[in-house]
Amino acid sequence: MKRIATLFLITYFFILSVPVAQAQNRPMYAAGRFYEGDSAKLVQDLSYLFSIAKNHHLKQVLALISPHAGYAYSGEVAATAFEQINPNKKYDNIFLIGSSHTLYLNGASVYAGGDYLTPLGKVKVNKALAEKLIKENSYLSFIPQAHLREHSLENQLPFLQYHMKYPFQIVPIIIGTENDTILQSLAKTLKPWFNERNLFIISSDFSHYPRYRDAQKTDSLTAQSIIKNSVKTFKERLRYNALQNDPGLVTSACGHTAIETLLYITQGMSNVSIVPLKYMNSGDAAIGDKKRVVGYFALAVVKHQKKKSTTNLSPADRQLLLHIARKTLQFYLAKGQLPTWDTAAFPDAIKVQSGAFVTLNKKGSLRGCIGQFVTDQPLYKTVEAMAVAAATQDYRFPPVQKQELQSIHIEISVLTPLKKIKSIDEMVLGRDGIYIRKGNHHGTFLPQVASETGWTKEEFLGHCAHDKAGLPWDGWKTAELYTYRAIVF
Repeated sequence: MKRIATLFLITYFFILSVPVAQAQNRPMYAAGRFYEGDSAKLVQDLSYLFSIAKNHHLKQVLALISPHAGYAYSGEVAATAFEQINPNKKYDNIFLIGSSHTLYLNGASVYAGGDYLTPLGKVKVNKALAEKLIKENSYLSFIPQAHLREHSLENQLPFLQYHMKYPFQIVPIIIGTENDTILQSLAKTLKPWFNERNLFIISSDFSHYPRYRDAQKTDSLTAQSIIKNSVKTFKERLRYNALQNDPGLVTSACGHTAIETLLYITQGMSNVSIVPLKYMNSGDAAIGDKKRVVGYFALAVVKHQKKKSTTNLSPADRQLLLHIARKTLQFYLAKGQLPTWDTAAFPDAIKVQSGAFVTLNKKGSLRGCIGQFVTDQPLYKTVEAMAVAAATQDYRFPPVQKQELQSIHIEISVLTPLKKIKSIDEMVLGRDGIYIRKGNHHGTFLPQVASETGWTKEEFLGHCAHDKAGLPWDGWKTAELYTYRAIVF
């Protein structure tokens, strides 16, 4: 981070020499550098990228985290992010938020000039809203130089122009500081617009310059920290990554201040989830070098609706879900992609939106366990996603290898909705799982943990508070407690 700040200061004096008068409309900078400058070729590139981008069929997407490297490297990941947006939706505003690559600022710059230009035409800037934000907040200003040679926001625009069917207007914001108080203030300022009528695009690449395999591990752990929806967890992960003595790693996320701002908005919202969409790094590109790579991760923030999960799974439904989990792992570990299902034949019971955990055991020992309480996806999709996550993203274990699968035992826990309790007397040990939350700390134990360990209720809660939520042993006594049940098979 110190190296980045130094780069800002070095570049500051150079950028100030750019004549501001030339930017009545914000001219193209990244075109011809990061993506095609010719409109016909750019459309051809975008058409291909969206054709291979997977639609996760998410509802109520509030924000995206999208990379901003050259399209030859990160285009597929970025297209996957934008593919989750309903192209027919009319947004009031699209907020573009990035961390400055060129200029140090004591705050953030909100672009209040003319339109942004790309080879696909003009993108309207909501100048009135930009000026309102600047007028009402002393840490916000309009510094044209912060935008003129900043590619991180411009690189998002052709994806929007190609994908969206109706005109839209943007509010471009460049953050030029790591001051935590300012990031919190920015989040507080923007939160009134964080709803279904607006879209937030957070521009960031992930790890810079480690080796290919190291990037995969580091980026997976960084993404998992973001999914936990906690600024503290995210910042701790960045600090831990920096201490791992990887000589190639310069940063875990060049847009970390933009991500932190997003998390300051979302971390207190109980009705949102952060969903991983697509990961690649520059070593995956045809022209990439695996010795020194940059990571790219697309994630979405979704608002979920309260819907009951299914509690009447038949033996055949359970066998089908186990088949889906195992087939998914076989396909993913062999080919790096998910299988295609004939969902028309699937029973309605596994199409209901529901949370689930997938647990992998090998020769009686835990090999991976990851789950989601809330999701906008049908149960079979949750099982599919959690199977891959348990095999490849549980930081406690190395990724499962293809040759291990024959020894892997799969357990699925389908979850009922969370129920807040006021007293532990409302909880039945062995029947109920526990979810503990206090501030940014949270953790859970599945119901079967009590049966497997033989713990008392107080030990069950104490271990969850200490081992999972990072609280003192008796921290559960002053935390919010939720119970849920699980159909385990």
